[in-house]
Amino acid sequence: MFIPVMQQLLAGFGETLKVFLLTLVFSIPLGLVVCFGSMSKWRPFRRLIGGRLGFLGKWMPIRMVTRTFVWIIRGSPLMLQLILVFYGPGLLFDLPAMSRFNATILAFSINYACYFSEIYRGGIESIPQGQYEAGQVLGMTRHQIFFKVVLLQVIKRITAPMGNEVITLVKDTSLARVIGIYELIWAGESFIKKGLLWPLFATGVFYLVFSGALTVLLNSFEKKLDYFRG
Repeated sequence: MFIPVMQQLLAGFGETLKVFLLTLVFSIPLGLVVCFGSMSKWRPFRRLIGGRLGFLGKWMPIRMVTRTFVWIIRGSPLMLQLILVFYGPGLLFDLPAMSRFNATILAFSINYACYFSEIYRGGIESIPQGQYEAGQVLGMTRHQIFFKVVLLQVIKRITAPMGNEVITLVKDTSLARVIGIYELIWAGESFIKKGLLWPLFATGVFYLVFSGALTVLLNSFEKKLDYFRG
């Protein structure tokens, strides 16, 4: 019985791993886009509605819209977002249903992009203004200052909080079962009806080993950036 159980757990872990990896692939760069939006002073609404509602055109930069969106995503449960992404388009707009897996990746990517964006923003804003000014004195462009002076320091400062979110993502993948994704927890829970409880506990071992391996990798990466210390 051990081998069939492990085969099903490995199949569930495979789905968990796919959700985990694809979420990171999409959310890490998307988080940077959201970060720049939340820091932008551009006011696109000035031309759109500035003539009719001047105060909105003046006081509604893109960062206000972006930060409001981030606040909504961070303030609502990921489970609710999964349900809305999967069922919402069909119920609200009568659109064809998205596949369960694609809906999962979309919901997870948007959710984690918002969390990552705040980590990016905190890292960028933590760099002293004097370093930007020093780069300008040396004749560097804003692009050069960001990529040659600021970026690596930001990476060092956000490694630990990013690592925490990555570990959290490992466990959050279990929420995918809400919309019918056969992931690791579902695989373990399916044996309860057969009178077996140990497969469910075995899923915990999978999560612990995976999280432990990620922790070792993240710690190793952080140590490589120690030359920025002090």
